[in-house]
Amino acid sequence: QAHLVESGGGSVQLGGSLKLSCATSGFNFRSYAMAWFRQAPGKEREFVAAISWSGGGSRYADPVKGRFSISRDNAKNTVFLQMNSLKLEDAAIYYCAADYRLNQISSAYQGDYDYWGQGTQVTVSP
Repeated sequence: QAHLVESGGGSVQLGGSLKLSCATSGFNFRSYAMAWFRQAPGKEREFVAAISWSGGGSRYADPVKGRFSISRDNAKNTVFLQMNSLKLEDAAIYYCAADYRLNQISSAYQGDYDYWGQGTQVTVSP
């Protein structure tokens, strides 16, 4: 059974940084593209960033380009999201997700993702 556990969320001041982690187990991590999505109160869940199984390809939503960086450690079955220059609108619950995909393309479409974590809260204060 697949397990994805996010951590690293918390409260940070405007302009600050956080690094999220998603530790996984129960599936072959190296065969999966990984992504981060987020959901703010009253809004739909949206794509943030994704990375291919090898780490050789990544993509970002426009609002986070240049500020967020996704990475993975296949030896530790973990994916990360480094978030810098945080804005008020970045406040949300952040979810990691896994998509069985062996090419270098990672999807921004939620329906492609097979496994999901429970989320970690990120709060940004002025």
